[in-house]
Amino acid sequence: MKIPSAYIHIPFCQQICHYCDFTKFFYNERLADDYLEALEKEIHTYIPGKKANVRTIFVGGGTPTAVNHKQLEKLLQMIDAHFDIAGCEEYTFEANPGDLDVEKVRLLKAYGVDRISLGVQVFDDDMLEKIGRVHKVKDVYTNIDRLVQAGLTNVSIDLMYALPGQTVEDFEKTIDEAMQFGLPHYSSYSLQIEPKTVFYQRYKKGKLSKAKEDDEAEMYELLQRKLAEAGAVQYEISNFAKPGFESKHNLTYWNNEYYYGIGAGAHGYLPGKRTINIRPLPAYVKKATEDGKPVLHEEPIGLKEQLEEEMFLGLRKTRGVSKELFHQKYGKTLVDVFGNKLTELKERSLIAEDTDHIYLTSKGRILGNEVFQEFLLEE
Repeated sequence: MKIPSAYIHIPFCQQICHYCDFTKFFYNERLADDYLEALEKEIHTYIPGKKANVRTIFVGGGTPTAVNHKQLEKLLQMIDAHFDIAGCEEYTFEANPGDLDVEKVRLLKAYGVDRISLGVQVFDDDMLEKIGRVHKVKDVYTNIDRLVQAGLTNVSIDLMYALPGQTVEDFEKTIDEAMQFGLPHYSSYSLQIEPKTVFYQRYKKGKLSKAKEDDEAEMYELLQRKLAEAGAVQYEISNFAKPGFESKHNLTYWNNEYYYGIGAGAHGYLPGKRTINIRPLPAYVKKATEDGKPVLHEEPIGLKEQLEEEMFLGLRKTRGVSKELFHQKYGKTLVDVFGNKLTELKERSLIAEDTDHIYLTSKGRILGNEVFQEFLLEE
């Protein structure tokens, strides 16, 4: 069966952000060399023969561009050797402002990367320092200019809100500055205080306070309004794009389609199972080098899980879940499977429907997790 997408994880960072709970390690040249060798073994296990024809490739992290020039080229060559880049509809690299010097931008362009996702977070140097970022606001301008000069104009930037000490006015300034670039795509997420992060330790010790729920809701509503005014359409709870520039790769996830998950801590979705790779770097390198199969856990996905995930993921999209596609995939209608829940959620004004879609209302988006839980099926 064809797997439409590939996610490749590069876990290295020049600095560990205080809020980040992704698989990440401080960059070390020797470790990065070992990691790339192990990564190639894993890719070869999935794709041992001719190049795989995938619709999207997303190289995330960590910070994929934290590696040196030689390693970046090795990574790009490795991906090129195993995937049909020419037939790929979207090839994204994550990057941090300040990481992209002229040579790295040249390499990305030369090897067919056509989309860059920049971790900007806020346009405020003091706040950047407080959350553990090493870049400055000026680096965002420098890097976007370099990308545009090289012809890499499909740029997305990530923004964060509900940060410690951040006011609604602070976030409005960040949105306004971000909008000045006129980019085709913006993602924005509220701070989640996750275990095993610096912020979590501070929070547990009473040295960090969460943003007020009312402020967080106001920031989200402000985000929605400002981006709509700028012509960016909200196509998912946290994502906005000019028409035609929606992230095809992320839509793979929200459409509940299959994808390879390659690299330390990477998650994949293959026919009948979801996979989670080993997270610790030495253990990942050892296992991938030995047999190319560094999987920590495989979770069987039966019909029950598929139906639940179709709703959890699909309702994140503004258009929601297609009644017709649901019926095509499962041979059952949404009403057959979730009739009572749909009626109840509509009565609570959390979901709505049109001719072909079930989707979250504005109220439903704010209470998204509460809505998603309603679609858990009994054993």
